[in-house]
Amino acid sequence: MFAPFPLAPGRRVAGLFFLCVGVNAQAAGFLEDSSAKIEARNVYFNRDFRDGHSSASQGASKREEWAQGLILNVQSGYTQGPVGFGVDALGMVGFKLDSSPADSNSGLLPSSGHDPRHSADQYAKMGIAGKVKVSETVFKYGSMMPDVPLLKYNDGRLLPTMFHGAWLTSEEVRDLKFTLARLNQYTARDSTDRQDIRVHCKNKRYACDIEADHFDLAGVDYRFNERVSAQYQVSKLENIYRQHFLGLVASQPLQVGTLSADLRVIKSDDIGNARAGQIDHRAFSGMLGYSLGGHKFSAGWQRMYGDSAMPYLDGTNPYLVNYAQVNDFAAAQERSWQLRYDYDFKALGVPGLTFFTRYINGDNIKVPGSNAEGKEWERDSELKYQVQSGTFKDVSVRLRNSTYRSNYEKWARDMDETRVIVSYNFSIF
Repeated sequence: MFAPFPLAPGRRVAGLFFLCVGVNAQAAGFLEDSSAKIEARNVYFNRDFRDGHSSASQGASKREEWAQGLILNVQSGYTQGPVGFGVDALGMVGFKLDSSPADSNSGLLPSSGHDPRHSADQYAKMGIAGKVKVSETVFKYGSMMPDVPLLKYNDGRLLPTMFHGAWLTSEEVRDLKFTLARLNQYTARDSTDRQDIRVHCKNKRYACDIEADHFDLAGVDYRFNERVSAQYQVSKLENIYRQHFLGLVASQPLQVGTLSADLRVIKSDDIGNARAGQIDHRAFSGMLGYSLGGHKFSAGWQRMYGDSAMPYLDGTNPYLVNYAQVNDFAAAQERSWQLRYDYDFKALGVPGLTFFTRYINGDNIKVPGSNAEGKEWERDSELKYQVQSGTFKDVSVRLRNSTYRSNYEKWARDMDETRVIVSYNFSIF
């Protein structure tokens, strides 16, 4: 049996002291740079379909639910040394406040299981990710909420979507960022179970059960200066589609006001076994804006080319300038334009109060099974106030309203929608 060399009492004390100092030094960055935040989110959702009737094919004439959610986001720092280790955690829980079988399926709550018309009284989901940092390169494996052009997690209801897999970012070169990722599962916004990655099936553009083993992404971001930046990304959903994205964002101060531009190009094609069928799609979109004082005026344009609609992952938002509260305006061959107005009431001495309204019109849509031209439009408005001081500081209230109409009800139902969102973000540490 191996026996350690004996140390004099003084040396044992000194050795223990330096060991404790080393452990504390390692833990210092891990703990001191850690943060834990909670968002309490209360959401009322009302979507009133305007087709004037309810049928088995069309579904209920209204969806109306009210729920309370809590979102915990814990992010550690890194242990000190050339290789730093850390861990992040996400915890989410939702509670039903009001729902009925006739008006359920709003996306706020999952079904109870025994009856799809009944929403669950409560649900929860969580995820943990380990991370490693070397210099300015970070590798993360586990659960996350990615927010990049070709993979933007959906946060449009009570709880956001979570994705699961591996994510690498590197910023070793100034103003240059590289991204690599492979994701294989996701947890939907109104679900507790992990599911295989799949293509989104909005308006039955693609089948809802087309799954893939994994989703790969690579990208590079470069900032030319403080006013101009560019992005390129390529992604692949195994045996379904490959997608390329190129974007440019710029702003230019003028003698009076500021001019801004956001230009985006997305190219999508089927690959491998083409399990979702033929995919042939090109998307060109851009937004020009002019800001002056509290005012901002914007105009957007979007054009779809090819024989299919734009594909994107279920549980994500498409990165298009005309993606709005209800619709994405990404149908096959669709062309659409947008006018938008934003106002910040800080200019009138009311900080925390903001407003925007927009109108989007789309036409030239290739409607499946029809030779008729599809047309649609959407009008959105939002009024938001965030308390600036006092007992309720940082509490925000948002009132969102939307109207959507189209001439092809078989695929897209007319609707009026109202959302009221009250949220409070606070730090635990």
